[in-house]
Order: sequence, then structure tokens, then C-alpha cells
Amino acid sequence: MNVRVTFQEELDALEATLQEEGALVLRVFRGALNALGQRDVELADDVIAFDDDVDRRYLEIEETIQSLLARQTPVATDLRLVLALLHVNLHLERMADYAVTIAKLTKLVADVEGDPTLVQTLQEMGERAEAMIRVALDALAERDLEAAESLVELDELIDRSNRRFVERVVEVVGEPGLREWVLRMVLVSRTLERIGDHAVDIGEQVVYLVTGEFREFSDASHPV
Repeated sequence: MNVRVTFQEELDALEATLQEEGALVLRVFRGALNALGQRDVELADDVIAFDDDVDRRYLEIEETIQSLLARQTPVATDLRLVLALLHVNLHLERMADYAVTIAKLTKLVADVEGDPTLVQTLQEMGERAEAMIRVALDALAERDLEAAESLVELDELIDRSNRRFVERVVEVVGEPGLREWVLRMVLVSRTLERIGDHAVDIGEQVVYLVTGEFREFSDASHPV
């Protein structure tokens, strides 16, 4: 019984550490969005540097999981939890990497005053992606299937914003002095889409954890 209690405590601590990593990812992502909107090179540099903290937390979780599997033999729901946390850890780390990508792209064209409509659309996409990360983390913490499944509809909102973004890109890509900026922002848009996809993937892990069955919410692939 004592062994079981200790194992449960380790699992609880592992999940708490994962949620802390999620909070760091949200902080990095918010910094990237602010740097983008304000054309703030210094803030972009802070985002790039802060990613190291996420990476350390990611490695800590990976090592803890390896240690748990080496010392314990989790079965049924415990094994599902360990596997789900392993996958979620990877998705969070990728989200932080994408935030760094946004910061780096921001730095490349920070001296250009871009198209206000495109900037506004990117901010809208970013806010929705940020909300998706929060929903995904809360769904994991609460084992909330309904919240996990709601991520599909939230992801569609990002896709709709991206379609508006593309329509506007076609209108402004030929404007003098904006071509490089537009091309960089197309990459930012794609990056925001990928972050939303990773949030959906976390939702899929929540469903797996709760039901024991893995199913993709859509036919779309979500590469890491």
C-alpha cells in the first residue's frame, strides 16, 4: 500500500510539473505575440532566451517518466496517464519552439510598419491559439472530455482567420516595401496554425486518458 501511495504521489507531482511547463509555454507565447504586435526586438530576444526554461522543464519531465517506467510497472489507467503526459510534454515543447519562431520572424522585419489588417488578423489568431492552449491544459487537469472536444471548433476559428489572412495577403503582397514582411508574416500565420493543431492533439490525449481509446478529432494530420 505504501508503494502504491508513493507511486501515486509521483504521478501527481509529474502532472503538476507538466502544468507548470504549460504555464511557461503560455508566458513564452504571450511574449511572442506582444513582440509581434509591438515590433519589439528586445522582447523577441527575451522570448528566445526564455525558451531555455521550457526546454529544461521538458527534459526534467522526460527524465522523470523514464525513471518511473524503470522503477514501476504501471498498468491500466496509470499507464495511460504516463503515456498521455509523455505526448503532452512533447506538444508543449513544440509550442514553445513555435513561439520562438514567431519571435525570430518578428526580429527580421521589426523595422517595417506592416499592413494593419494583416497584423490585426495575426493577433486574432494568436489570441485564439492562446485560448486553445488554456482549454487544453484545463481539460487535462479536469479530465474534461467536453472541453477537449471543443478544441476542434476553436481550431476551425483559427483556420477561418487564416483564410482571411491569405485573402488580404493576395491584395498587399505586391506593395513596395512590404514583400519581405508579408512573406515573413505568412510563416507566422502558418506557425499559429500549428500551435492550434498541437492544442487539438493535447485534447486527443485527454480523450485517450479518460476513455482508453485513441481517436483523432479530424482527418487533418498534425505534424510535430
